[in-house]
Amino acid sequence: MIKFFFSSVLLLLSWCFISVNKVQAQVNFHEMGKWQDSLLRLEGQIKVLQSDAERLEKNFVFVKTLVSSLKERHAYLFNFDKLSSITVLRSPDDSFRIFSWNIDLNDGSYLYYGAIQRKTKDGKLSLVPLLDKTFEIQKPEEALLSPDNWYGARYYDIQPLGNAYVLLGWKGHNADYTQKVIEILHLQNDQFILGKTLFADQPNSQRRIFNFSKQASMYLKFDRPQERLIFDHIVPANSSFTGNFKYYGPDLSYDAYLLKGGKLLLKSDVPFANAPHADDNSAIIPGQAIPKMKSGL
Repeated sequence: MIKFFFSSVLLLLSWCFISVNKVQAQVNFHEMGKWQDSLLRLEGQIKVLQSDAERLEKNFVFVKTLVSSLKERHAYLFNFDKLSSITVLRSPDDSFRIFSWNIDLNDGSYLYYGAIQRKTKDGKLSLVPLLDKTFEIQKPEEALLSPDNWYGARYYDIQPLGNAYVLLGWKGHNADYTQKVIEILHLQNDQFILGKTLFADQPNSQRRIFNFSKQASMYLKFDRPQERLIFDHIVPANSSFTGNFKYYGPDLSYDAYLLKGGKLLLKSDVPFANAPHADDNSAIIPGQAIPKMKSGL
C-alpha cells in the first residue's frame, strides 16, 4: 500500500513537472529577451531626448515594439522586469495585467500610455489599449470611463474588492501639482470599465483624486493584513490657499478606506505607525518647498 502511495505521488509530481515545462516551453524566452532588450534601448533613448516631439516620436516606436513583442505566443508569461520606465501589474487572480507609463513634457505636464492584456488559453494576444483623455474629461471623479477615454495614471498597486479591482496610481499632473488616484476597474458585459461608485463617503464618485504640491509626497498604500487602504490627509497650507493645489500637502495624520462588503468605507484620523522621518515636524510654508515626508510611487 505504501509502495503504491509513493508511486502515485511520484507519478503526480512527474506529471506536474512535465506540465510546467510544457507551458514554459511554449514561451520563447530567448525571443522575448530580444524584444525586451530593444525596448530597453528605446527607453534609454527617450530619457535623454530634449524636445517633446522627439520623445513622443520615439515613444511611438516604443509602443509599436511593445505590441509586436506581445504578439509572441504566450508572451503574457513574460515579466519585462528589466524595464524601469514602465509598470506592469498583474491582477491578483492572474486574469489580466496592466501596462502603464508616462512621458514627461517640457511644460511640466505628462502624457500617459497604457494597455490591459488579458490572459488567454491559447496564448494569443488579447490587448485593450488605454487612451489618455485627461484634459477632455469633465468632472473626472464622477465620470464613468472606458479604456478609450482614460484618466491616465501610472499604476503601482492593485487589490480585488468584490467583483472589481482597486488600482492605485501616480499622476504627475502639471507644473504646479501632482495627483494620486484611486481607480476602480471592473468588467461589464466582458468589457473593461473604469470607475464604480464604491466610495461610501462619496456616493457619486467613480474614483478618488488627490491633489498636492509637486514638492510634496503622498502616502497611499494598501495595508493588506488589516484589509484597508491607508493614505495621508491632504490639506492646504492655510485656508486662504483652498483650491490652490500647489500649496497642498500632508498634515501628518492618516485616513483609511476599509475594504469591506465590496465597498470602501472611510475611517478618518486612524493611528498608523509610518517609519519616522527627519522632516516629520517641518511646517508647510507657502512659497517654499514642502519637505518630502513620506514616500509614494
